[in-house]
Amino acid sequence: MKKSDSKKNKIQYWLMKSEPESYSFDDLLSEPSSQACWDGVRNYQARNLMISMKIGDQAFFYHSNCKPPHIIGIVEIVRESYPDHTALDKKSIYYDAKASKENPRWFMVDVKPIKRLKKIVTLEELKSNPKLKEMRVTQKGQRLSVQPVEKKEFDEVIKMSNL
Repeated sequence: MKKSDSKKNKIQYWLMKSEPESYSFDDLLSEPSSQACWDGVRNYQARNLMISMKIGDQAFFYHSNCKPPHIIGIVEIVRESYPDHTALDKKSIYYDAKASKENPRWFMVDVKPIKRLKKIVTLEELKSNPKLKEMRVTQKGQRLSVQPVEKKEFDEVIKMSNL
């Protein structure tokens, strides 16, 4: 196997934010199909990150805009990026008049829950862990709804959730 081939098959890790009032981890768990589309991302940088997601990648499900903000579970990417249909729906809060079927502009992925963490890990706990000082969610100004996470950061958060 060439070096480039092994890179293609490497699992990537992510953090995906959702406001629990809009869509929570429990909402995902209650989906009849046990999976859901991650729609409504309207930031080009976050969109581009989602486009790079591959089936089998794992992500933290992060509850944002709540007290306290926290990581609650782990999801797996089960469908790679495809056009976000909410951009074409005039009744949707995510409607984008500049989007079209020919030029979709916005994309989404499908996720399924892997597990709820034994203990939530709050943003304050993430920030207070020296091993996570470089994790994007702990940095000022990092408000992206989709963020890459390093494997060592992913493993450290898992350790923190099992205490």
